[in-house]
Amino acid sequence: MNVLILAAGYATRLYPLTLHKAKPLLEVAGKPMIEWVLDHLAGVPDLETIYVVTNSKFAKDFQTWAEDYQRRKPGLALKIVNDGSTDDSDKLGAIGDITLVVTREELGANDLIVVGGDNLFSESLEDFVQAAEGSEATLATYDVGDLEAIKKYSGITTDSAGVLTGFEEKPAQPKTTLTGIALYYFSRNVVPLFTTYIAAGNNPDQPGRFIQWLYTRKPVKTYQIKGTWFDIGSKETLEEASEIFAKFVR
Repeated sequence: MNVLILAAGYATRLYPLTLHKAKPLLEVAGKPMIEWVLDHLAGVPDLETIYVVTNSKFAKDFQTWAEDYQRRKPGLALKIVNDGSTDDSDKLGAIGDITLVVTREELGANDLIVVGGDNLFSESLEDFVQAAEGSEATLATYDVGDLEAIKKYSGITTDSAGVLTGFEEKPAQPKTTLTGIALYYFSRNVVPLFTTYIAAGNNPDQPGRFIQWLYTRKPVKTYQIKGTWFDIGSKETLEEASEIFAKFVR
């Protein structure tokens, strides 16, 4: 099983903080966001390589960070992949980046975990992976607890077995407070479908769009993340996350 961390965006909403530093490398409670992701993947068995896809602007920064991280935590196979984009105008989009890495690194024969490099989790992702294994695909979910707040995210519905039955980006009239987050498991049967999706001319941006397309073709399980989850979208949420996650520092 491989892992792909999405870190190729330019996070223009966070300027000037992200003008010269990639969003996943910004610190939350004393360490880069991306390290919160990696540290919570550390206990997952049978991980092969963790790929970090980024852009030309920040590729060297990620390489420097990766070399330092591997010195501190040896035994982890990390590889930085440069998608070749230079700014927000020529970015490939998250699904475009996944497809690029799957194709370039020939990942179609293995199961794949995809996670946003700016997603913060307070607990290990071992339970998510364990629950997802054996499924065609699994979407991590989180209850934001507020119908107004869900309008900024994706609203989802499931059947009694937790299989996805509906997925709507930024719902105007949400019926649930459960959202899909940027943490996914794709079996080796599903990974090649990224190429199919892109070849058909579908939107290559937000990864949720692939889930929207996929769940009508393959069963997509859901798994509700426990603990605290944060999606950093502004300077204010970055400051709030730093304050909250300080209590999770080990």
